[in-house]
Order: sequence, then structure tokens, then C-alpha cells
Amino acid sequence: MTWIPVLAGTALVLLVLRDVFHTLWHPTRHGGLSRLVMRGVWRLSTHRGARWRPAGLAGPIGMMAVVAVWALTVAVGWGLIYWPRMPDDFTYASELTPAEHAGPVDALYVSLVTLATLGLGDIAPTSGWLRVLAPVEALVGFALLSATVAWTVGIYPALARRRALALRLSHVRRSRATDQALDSDGGAALLDGLASALSTVTVDFLQYAESYYFSDGDENISLAGQLGHTAGLADRAARARHPDVRLSASVLKTALEDLATVLDERFLRTGEAPERVFAAYADDHGRSRVPEGRDGEDGRS
Repeated sequence: MTWIPVLAGTALVLLVLRDVFHTLWHPTRHGGLSRLVMRGVWRLSTHRGARWRPAGLAGPIGMMAVVAVWALTVAVGWGLIYWPRMPDDFTYASELTPAEHAGPVDALYVSLVTLATLGLGDIAPTSGWLRVLAPVEALVGFALLSATVAWTVGIYPALARRRALALRLSHVRRSRATDQALDSDGGAALLDGLASALSTVTVDFLQYAESYYFSDGDENISLAGQLGHTAGLADRAARARHPDVRLSASVLKTALEDLATVLDERFLRTGEAPERVFAAYADDHGRSRVPEGRDGEDGRS
């Protein structure tokens, strides 16, 4: 029955490769190993008190956990492939007794050394197909390292774009723009800029879904806390007399609806209207939404 661990090992390796592919190059809403790990760390953080998420620990720890799970799963998978062939198809250093170094731990050791691209150690394959398989594992290890770097390089710019949008929304809120000020060419340009930035963030949530599990420390750079005011701003602008402002308000409202759809389908699963989705988003991130008129001003002239 030596084929059973080989099949199990092959399945584990393919599972990780599929997960890396869907996480980095073909993100889908159907989850996967990385999404499950990130969501698990995020849910676990709810039991660590109110200060855990604002500190931004859940996201980085979740990414570290995903990379560790990828590496360990691949190492175990290849170890299961090697194990049934030990010691007959392997050569050992002179100080080692083959019969005493042919267990699952030894197979895992060979797999880890190969995966880490450290070269062959004191145990090396000798049969033809295993000698080909070992360099393939080394290539997979190099691919995992490259994938980790690419993932990190990609996700932090996405976080920066999200936080910059939140800060811009905070600027608009704190400026207490009146309806008269919004009802102008400048108001239309402002709304168009917000809609464009919202569209970019929506794409970021699709491409880098793991960015959802990163908290933003300051209230002014937390998108979860600013979207309530933005929805109110779009409603106010929709009543403007300037046709360009009304058009821009419609575009902004559509951008908000698209963002709410992505948030709900991929993360929140409320099935509610955008306002309720944004409320759930704020609650999930430990934030109170900033509604229209928070500072005692309704923004009307």
C-alpha cells in the first residue's frame, strides 16, 4: 500500500500550488486555504480584546500563518512521497545507518532541506525518478519564496490606497462642505475623484482580498468608519441643481453600491442594502461609522 502516502502527498502539494495560484494570480470568492487561515486569525482576534485589531496585528500575523501553512503542507506532501522509497532508493552518509533513518521524520527532513533549496544533505535520492523529483521540489520552494515576496509587495500598496481614500473622505467630512459649495463645478470634480478612488479600492478588495483583514489604526484612515458619511454626501449631492453634480453623485452612489456588493459577497454575507453592509463592515473592524452631521453640522446651507 505504498501508493497511499504517495497519492496523499501529491494531493497536498497540488492543494498548495492551487491555493497560491488563486491567491496571487486568479483570486476568486470561493475561498481557499489562504482565505480560511486569514479568516480564522481574524475571527480569533475578536477574543483578544478591543485593542487587538486597531493595532493591526491580525493581518500581518494572518499572512505569516498562511506562508507557514503553505511551506509546511508542501514539505509534508513531498515527505509522504519520499517516505515509502526509504531507505532503498536513497544514499546515506557513511556515519548514518540506513535502516535507522528511514522513518517519516527522516523523509520530512529530506523534504525540508530540498524545499529550502539548501542542496542535498546527508540523505539523497538515487533512483532515477526521485533524482528528478528532488529538483522539482526545490523549484517549488523557490516559487513559494517568490510568491511570498510578490504577495507582500502587492498587498501593502493596496492598503496604502485604501487608507489614503479614507483620509480623503475624512478631509471632506471635517471641511463641513455646505450644499451650496457642493452645487458647483468644484463639487462635481470632488465627487468624481471620490468615485474613482472608490473604484480602485473595490478592485483592490477583489485582487487582494486578504487586505480586508488588516485594521487601520487611526479613525481618519479607517475606511470602515468613513463610508457612512460618504453615502450621506452622495444623497445630498443628488439633490443639487447643477446637472454635473447630480451626475457625479449618481456615479459616486454606484461606486458605493459596487463596493458594498464586493464586501458583502466576499466577507460579510449580510444580504442587506449598502447602508447595512457598511454598518456591518464598520462593526467587523471595531469602528463606529461616522454619519452625516457627526460634528453637529448637517452640511446644509
